[in-house]
Amino acid sequence: MYFTFVTLFPQLIEGYFSASILGRAKDDKRINIDFVNPRDYSKSRYKKVDESIVGGGAGMLISPQALGDALEAITDSSKKAHIVFLSPVGKPFRQNDAKRLAKSEHIVLVSGRYEGVDERLIESYADEVFSVGDAILTGGELPAMMICDSISRLIPGVLGNQASLQEESFEESLLEAPAFTKPDEFKDKRVVSEFLKGNHSRISAIKNRMALAKTQYFRPDLYQQAKAKV
Repeated sequence: MYFTFVTLFPQLIEGYFSASILGRAKDDKRINIDFVNPRDYSKSRYKKVDESIVGGGAGMLISPQALGDALEAITDSSKKAHIVFLSPVGKPFRQNDAKRLAKSEHIVLVSGRYEGVDERLIESYADEVFSVGDAILTGGELPAMMICDSISRLIPGVLGNQASLQEESFEESLLEAPAFTKPDEFKDKRVVSEFLKGNHSRISAIKNRMALAKTQYFRPDLYQQAKAKV
């Protein structure tokens, strides 16, 4: 799986893929990470990539020329490139999107800056536009990293134990049940006693009830979805 980050600040992203699970996945060539900086494609004498907003408005936008040429170069070299723009106006990114995109060969993650990008860039190049939440950030690098992380861990061999994917949050519209480790007691709170007895069918049933309760409390919208499936 190839990921290309289109960003003015690749140094903000590089370190994230140099350690831990994704660092090993990169070393093992299960994922490949590269960077394209639109500034390298700017025809401006000073490598400028932003312009003021036509019609007025605060701040600056990434203008079409440099970013457009960067995306043209990517699509010319990779016919499998699936281009994703990160924007607070995009559709919410969900686990099902991660599962679907994990089957792709090449994902291009475009990070905006300033007040965003010229809308014509999205209309011309975007295969999808995602938001990771109803909040405004200084740029799209963090959402791009989040999406890459979410997709990468679904690629076979990236996680040490693929079975851990089966009981995660958002499977079957439920949040993951509470989990515990040793010691059995901490701050006068004990691990659920049945969890210590090794009866896996009872443990599974208890975990399901706990997942339902947790989902009802934290995500009533998902709880209603889960109830509808029963």
